Amino acid sequence: MTSDAEPAAGSPAELAVPTQRDPESVDDAPGDGGARPREASKARRRAFRLIAVGAALLGLYFLVTLWQVFRTGNSDQARPVDAIVVLGAAQYDGRPSPQLAARLDHVVELWDDGLAPLVVTTGANQPGDRFTEAEASAAYLQDRGVPADVIVQVGGSTSYDSLREVRDQLQARGLNSVLLVSDPYHSLRIRLIGQELGLTAYVSPTRTSPVRGREVFWRELKEAAGVAVGRIIGFDRLLQITG
Repeated sequence: MTSDAEPAAGSPAELAVPTQRDPESVDDAPGDGGARPREASKARRRAFRLIAVGAALLGLYFLVTLWQVFRTGNSDQARPVDAIVVLGAAQYDGRPSPQLAARLDHVVELWDDGLAPLVVTTGANQPGDRFTEAEASAAYLQDRGVPADVIVQVGGSTSYDSLREVRDQLQARGLNSVLLVSDPYHSLRIRLIGQELGLTAYVSPTRTSPVRGREVFWRELKEAAGVAVGRIIGFDRLLQITG
């Protein structure tokens, strides 16, 4: 009977049966957009890995710089030089602050050791001040036996400005090597600035600074950030950006 017969080839019954296809072959078919999301996902993963590697390298660079700030601050490169240079700090109507006095006391020790024929005091003044940091420092040193005729005073409202004036004063005298005196956390930056300015720079940090404990760590962090950037773009450029 015709009801039990097989459908003829190409009959509507055969054409109605759905054809099974490999899902991956559908995605990869020419003109299909399935491959694009996978490529975009791979690109995002590559970008994320690059960002992660970059962040890790920057973090490592900062940690190495922080260690160098700490290590330089705990070293002493005292040796014979052309001039001992003390970086300025706050003064109150001609009287050095405890922080500046600690630096100056160390300068007296270095002078007594006969390490240089010249001492340079640095630092400007704040609006309304009668004295500059350099003037207050010079008077303090004279009271402790450093002869007035071996003291040179230079201005400068920043470490970079002060050291640039130091360089100019020394070059006019045919001198170049300096022993820089400041707080330990400050030592690496001023040595690098001095070298950037063409000075042969060494550091001899004071050991009696009133800046101690947690405050030292926060200042080391700040110094490490400045040094890390300054090494890349130059400390002169950094000063122009930060003011």
